[in-house]
Amino acid sequence: MFENQPKGLYALALANTGERFGYYTMLAVFALFLRENFGLAPGTAGAIYSTFLALVYFLPLFGGMMADKFGYGKMVTIGILIMFAGYLVLSVPLGGDAIAMIGMIAALLLISFGTGLFKGNLQVMVGNLYDEARFSTSRDSGFSIFYMAINIGALFAPTAAVKIMEWAETALGYSHADAYHFAFAVACVSLVLSIAIYYGFRSTFKHVENDKKKDSAAAVAEEAEDPKDTKDRVVALCLVFAVVIFFWMAFHQNGLTLTYFANEFVTPTATGVGAMPFDVINLVLCIIIVYGLFSLFQGKTARTKGIAAVVILACLGALYYQYTASQGNEVALAAPIFQQFNPAFVVALTPVSLAIFGWLAARGKEPSAPRKIAYGMLVAGAAYLIMVAGSIGLITPDAQGAAADADKTFASPNYLIGTYLVLTFGELLLSPMGISFVSKVAPAKLKGTMMGGWFVATALGNFLVSVGGFLWGGLPLWIVWTVFIVLCLLSAAFMFAVMKRLEKVA
Repeated sequence: MFENQPKGLYALALANTGERFGYYTMLAVFALFLRENFGLAPGTAGAIYSTFLALVYFLPLFGGMMADKFGYGKMVTIGILIMFAGYLVLSVPLGGDAIAMIGMIAALLLISFGTGLFKGNLQVMVGNLYDEARFSTSRDSGFSIFYMAINIGALFAPTAAVKIMEWAETALGYSHADAYHFAFAVACVSLVLSIAIYYGFRSTFKHVENDKKKDSAAAVAEEAEDPKDTKDRVVALCLVFAVVIFFWMAFHQNGLTLTYFANEFVTPTATGVGAMPFDVINLVLCIIIVYGLFSLFQGKTARTKGIAAVVILACLGALYYQYTASQGNEVALAAPIFQQFNPAFVVALTPVSLAIFGWLAARGKEPSAPRKIAYGMLVAGAAYLIMVAGSIGLITPDAQGAAADADKTFASPNYLIGTYLVLTFGELLLSPMGISFVSKVAPAKLKGTMMGGWFVATALGNFLVSVGGFLWGGLPLWIVWTVFIVLCLLSAAFMFAVMKRLEKVA
């Protein structure tokens, strides 16, 4: 998994981890903040939430165009500084009036624009590391590692958001609405860490920043690209972009309708074994056990296997201690905490995914990147079948809000956890493979623009996330989830219909 990877991968991945930690800390509570601080209806809050997500993923198109002209490294640095300014404004408690709304919108625009300069161009730099022949066969696994690093940051974000809000309320005496701003301030700190990592280890990837004029050989190579081949590649990428729109529409319900579900319909407390997944320490221990098992069975020396066995036993012992210490304690299930499961599953399942595809590749049976994307759409649709099952017998959100406590209906948190697990399988098939596919297929002179195109597709999907918010209210919940199932299945069918064209350029 970690063999034959360029050193610059780890530096760029860690720089991205810092930025993503702050972003997901803010995002974990943002939809709830909109409703509580400004008194917005679910649909209105959803529209603002999805528009922000759309901008975050649309603006990398312009960031990529600028980087193709001025260099990736410059845009990444400028992007971090602009994001910092946006999070700084968002972290100031301005209240809930019109001025506060204007300040928030200004902050969101700064964050969006800064992310547009940072996110896509950092990933282009990662892809450029694999243009060297000695690393070319490790591109897919490299992007899986990069994607895993993103989710390490996201894993701790919900807990960080909840804990710092609790601290602001109990220790500092802030109201619950004002406490949200402390969660937003975490992003400022994480960006400082991100830029420190970027410049501290810049020597390992400086050669792919492309901040200097192209040498003559590279310029000649770009000019020599066959126009027909270039067109075929761009068309194939656009077909993929069209499909992934609907994946992100379904996937990013995690911050909207799935969070609404967690807030309104999941049983509000848990005890015993049922409470253990909600402590991030327990999730980390489980992740360490997964990696320990890989070392135990794949280790090349007895010493490596022995250390792995000791680590596994220590983690199992720690989990048992956590279980016994929590007996009789009732844990409140804060809605944002559910967002820690997806990144935890990504980090835990990435080595499993790589092992499976490595085993298939050794036998000449590994699916192509486009085929993996199509399978990812099918898996995403299957995830919402779990939500359909969990919603049977529940009243509508409007009825839940109006009902007395004794008349409210609740579902087990395991339905939501199971949905995140299956969605993660789909994500691992689609997202890192899609990014890898773009970096491999994009014409050399359009790399930044085409990576921006991937994010435009993500942006459109994020904008359509708001559909879930407008469906949330008087409709039975199973209808809400079925909408996403149908869209995922139709997208997968389209992907299989154009598969030959996609695999031709892969």
